[in-house]
Amino acid sequence: MKITEIKGISDKRASDLLKLGIDTPEKLIRHFPKNYLDLTNVVPLNRCYNNEMVLTSGVIMTAPRVFTTSRRLKCVRVAVEQGMRGFTAIWFNSQYVLSKLKPGVEYLFYGRVRCDFGGITLTNPTFEEVDNNTRLKGIVPVYPLKGNLSQRGMRDIALNALSQLDVESVIPYKIQQKYNLQSLKKSYFDVHAPKDFVSQRLGAERIAIEEYFTLISAFKLIKGDRQQIRINNYACKAQDIRDFIKRFGFEFTDGQKKAVNEIYTDLTGAKSMNRLLQGDVGSGKTAVALCAIYIAVKSGYQAVMLAPTEILAEQNFKIIQRLFPDFESVFLSGSTKAQQKREIKKDIKEGRAKIVVGTHAVIQGDVEFYNLSMCVCDEQHRFGVEQRSSLVAKGIIPDVLVMSATPIPRTLSLIFYGDLDVTEITDKPKNRLPVATFVVPERKYDGMLKFVEQTVKEGRQVFCVCPKIEGDDEGTVMSVTELFDELSRALGEVRVSLLHGKMKDSEKAQIMQDFKDKKSDLLVSTTVVEVGIDVPNATVMIIYNAERFGLSQLHQLRGRVGRGGEKSYCFLYSSTDDSKAVERLNVLCENADGFKIAEKDFDMRGSGDFMGTRQSGKFFNELGNLSYSSSVIFFAKRICDEVFTSPEDISSIRGVALEKYERLKDVTMN
Repeated sequence: MKITEIKGISDKRASDLLKLGIDTPEKLIRHFPKNYLDLTNVVPLNRCYNNEMVLTSGVIMTAPRVFTTSRRLKCVRVAVEQGMRGFTAIWFNSQYVLSKLKPGVEYLFYGRVRCDFGGITLTNPTFEEVDNNTRLKGIVPVYPLKGNLSQRGMRDIALNALSQLDVESVIPYKIQQKYNLQSLKKSYFDVHAPKDFVSQRLGAERIAIEEYFTLISAFKLIKGDRQQIRINNYACKAQDIRDFIKRFGFEFTDGQKKAVNEIYTDLTGAKSMNRLLQGDVGSGKTAVALCAIYIAVKSGYQAVMLAPTEILAEQNFKIIQRLFPDFESVFLSGSTKAQQKREIKKDIKEGRAKIVVGTHAVIQGDVEFYNLSMCVCDEQHRFGVEQRSSLVAKGIIPDVLVMSATPIPRTLSLIFYGDLDVTEITDKPKNRLPVATFVVPERKYDGMLKFVEQTVKEGRQVFCVCPKIEGDDEGTVMSVTELFDELSRALGEVRVSLLHGKMKDSEKAQIMQDFKDKKSDLLVSTTVVEVGIDVPNATVMIIYNAERFGLSQLHQLRGRVGRGGEKSYCFLYSSTDDSKAVERLNVLCENADGFKIAEKDFDMRGSGDFMGTRQSGKFFNELGNLSYSSSVIFFAKRICDEVFTSPEDISSIRGVALEKYERLKDVTMN
């Protein structure tokens, strides 16, 4: 069914939906509300407290007007009458509201209250015109919107889509009956038009069970039984590894030694290795992985090390060139010149190249190996399942080591990495100083910039990370280019450079190299610097709109500094007054252990957010803004295991589960 076949969706409205990534009826019903308004609880602002989120109403008194803040943010302000008193509503960087607010009309507003000597202000409220003929009642969903879509219009077309669509469960009917699972279609109605908050919660959890069941089934079908009988026999001895470790010039931590021992045990065992190496920022995972590569090449086999970005791949390549002078290593990426590519591929195929380091270019079909036996996948959470499988297929039952510097809760790793043996490095090198972390509110912004200037005068460097390449139409997010312009003006003596994901790989590599070579003092960047970037001279990390990141991602970004011997700092700049957001950020200030932070992140944000489901392009976005407890994941895992004991049940879900896999194969975990 085409989306324009849904009642109420014209070509123009379909165009607006496309701005939200909605181009099918199925995506429309999965565009879940971001919150709900209880219209039985509309309150006047004179009864509210500062910083409280409230639902209120009022009549627009004046035409909205635009003004510019001291930080050059465009804002819309309007005066609202409420009985004998009034208040001001203000929207930051959201000029789209100009065409939607009409003087003399009553609106419902939902936003955060700010009380000061200037009066009462409602910041960034969602709003909806009150129609006395069809006055809203009960629990009302509020959706993320773009373009000319209205809340009422989105509610209507979501319900129309549900009425016209067949919504069927993948879970076998006998399992649904056994566990008394309610109808999936009813669950969608309970989310889009709940009669109360209890039915909304039950509907959300039922949808989450469905999605996790299908997802975990897809993983099971694709992964299969990966452990196979070993055919590669390694001649490398324990003393050879000890001698190799001496090349690093530092003593391995106890965690690194344990990890190397576990890998060595795998490689001398009867079955091929399939191991996940999890370690916190700066724990020394790369050094451990290079020991695995050494075991392979010392025994006469080829090894490959795959990285998600050219910057990280080149960094790994330089380390390998230094530590493996007696073995030929080659580098292959998308920017490698055509003639050079042909020569490198020939060396790989004929076995002269013993160690291959590269990006996704290594996965291409025309890259053939002579006797590949060791596959190392760095920052594996940035690769899709099929990409890793394509790499493994280039060898004959090769050993596989995947690394992740983004610790995930141990409970989730049991579900999504159930086919892997897991090694955790929980300690760090002794010379690493903790990074002092502070939440910086807007009133302390100028002081933070003075600290940056002093840091640069002392010869150190600074990272500034922005969440988006482009600004946010509905919030206060500054784009990375706007931030670059602002800091270039504000820090006249500081050499500022810019880096973001839309640049060519060669351009990104050059900018990063210039920063490492101290040709610039401050690097303004998106999260492309999140993993694997090693600049020991950088001692300050500033993260703008920090409340928009997960704690684990903030921890990763913080790990870009403190890599030398100098005291380092991380500033979480946030203008939010949301007490929950501030509480989350303070967790980072009080913790340096990535595993503890991951558990806390999971508890505070919920499993949906943690797994990267907020339309972020990571892992899968089927659950959007749904809120549900982690227990639904484990329930889905339990019934999935039960279904997979029956060949008949496996057959019944295979088609849909693999279709799900096709849509997930190139996306990654948060």
